[in-house]
Amino acid sequence: MGKVLRALISVSHKEGILDFAKGLAKLGVEILSTGGTAKLLRDGGVPVKDVSEFTGFPEMLDGRVKTLHPKVHGGLLGRRSNPEHVKQMKQHGIEPIDLVVVNLYPFEQTVAKPGCRLEDAIENIDIGGPTMLRSAAKNYTDVAVVVSPRDYSRVLEELQKTGEVAARTRFDLCRTVFLHTARYDSAISAYLDQQVPEDERTRFPNILTLQFEKVQNLRYGENPHQQGAFYREFGRKEPSVAGAKQLQGKEMSFNNYLDANSALELVKEFDGVAAVIIKHNNPCGVAAAASQVEAYCAARDCDPVSAFGGVIAFNRIVDAETAKELASTFVEVVVAPEFAPDALDELKKKKDLRLLDIGPMVSGAAEGMDLKKVAGGLIYQDRDLGRLANIRSLAVPTKRKPTDEEYRALEFAWKVCKHVKSNAIIFVAGERTIGIGAGQMSRLDSVRLAVMKARFPLKGTALASDAFFPFRDGPDEAAKAGVTTIIQPGGSMRDEDVIKAADENGIAMVFTGMRHFRH
Repeated sequence: MGKVLRALISVSHKEGILDFAKGLAKLGVEILSTGGTAKLLRDGGVPVKDVSEFTGFPEMLDGRVKTLHPKVHGGLLGRRSNPEHVKQMKQHGIEPIDLVVVNLYPFEQTVAKPGCRLEDAIENIDIGGPTMLRSAAKNYTDVAVVVSPRDYSRVLEELQKTGEVAARTRFDLCRTVFLHTARYDSAISAYLDQQVPEDERTRFPNILTLQFEKVQNLRYGENPHQQGAFYREFGRKEPSVAGAKQLQGKEMSFNNYLDANSALELVKEFDGVAAVIIKHNNPCGVAAAASQVEAYCAARDCDPVSAFGGVIAFNRIVDAETAKELASTFVEVVVAPEFAPDALDELKKKKDLRLLDIGPMVSGAAEGMDLKKVAGGLIYQDRDLGRLANIRSLAVPTKRKPTDEEYRALEFAWKVCKHVKSNAIIFVAGERTIGIGAGQMSRLDSVRLAVMKARFPLKGTALASDAFFPFRDGPDEAAKAGVTTIIQPGGSMRDEDVIKAADENGIAMVFTGMRHFRH
């Protein structure tokens, strides 16, 4: 690339553009521009030539056609090292354009506005901008192309030093352009898909396009011999670990992110004050209480050995009293809507403790999809946002119905059960977990594991199972431990045997008709 002698500037987002253009003008760069950008630069004292003057062709069709002209794209695509290109450019009076500064119509911002009409969205689909970006990026060996204001200073500094933009910088800018236009096209196609009537809409498109932005590189992946990075979904407003602000502590790891997400998604299930402790992507203690510190202590006491080095989530602002309890043991991560100033003072004593502020909690279920990667592909599905609208309206196949107290315990247990690796068995007393059996290959083994893990008496507890009992041995084993009520999906070929086992043991059982496998 030779010296930059001519630049074309046409931007929707005007941030920083005047200072950048002034810097170019001081270097003697001729500036071409259009519409509102040209006016802004002129008003700011920057000499500008209109693109229409450069091409000899007026802007037309309400501004839809401005830069779609051979003198623009010939000036961008012509290869300076190719004698035939140079010859043709001279023959047709095409002058080279060495620098393009373009960003696109604000399509995403437009469609995000309440009441946005389809006509408004269509008018905010940029045609000339992406075309210039692609032309310039394709010819990055001769043309520098800038799509992000973040790159203005880098490009200007290089021009001030040498009059040129370095080859490595041009290639980086080229990559940025194609990432940007890919995202832009993805946003348009996603919006247009949503305009199709729901009964005609394809929920799972033939071509799945996903767009995420990198938040950070990780020290390593799931294990030290694996590399990893963390990416954030564009446009998500739901309180999440992906959108959290880290207030202090060591850098988050791959496993920290997974566990923090699991903890937060579980604590979102509760309207009252609750605390969740996660270890290796499974809850090892969950409790709700009148105060935050009570909820935390009850969750921790469910399995204090596993809670050591755990990841904790709260659905309320962390207060000083809770912070003191947190600081009394080793904790990896705390996720919460906010941290009170005196709580932060207490937690700062643990300088390595990671604190994630997710911002205000939003009530109601979220939306979205869930994906899991497999070798050579991925599985795409709805997020499991299934909830019980009214637990008392569920089928009770046993002779005895749950008491009011048992219904409350069953509802709590079912919320926890959804977030435990299958096969999942949860023992609950009131609004706290007593024993958790997770991830066993046999449901009976999960019952036995939950009994083994319990540190408190199981007499009078409620049990939740994420899927049906295939045999009566699970309820029989639970009855021996002292369970008096069970919530499970039902639907087994041997439901009659399971119901009989419950009746023989005086257990009240509820069928949800909903399964919560979690793999």
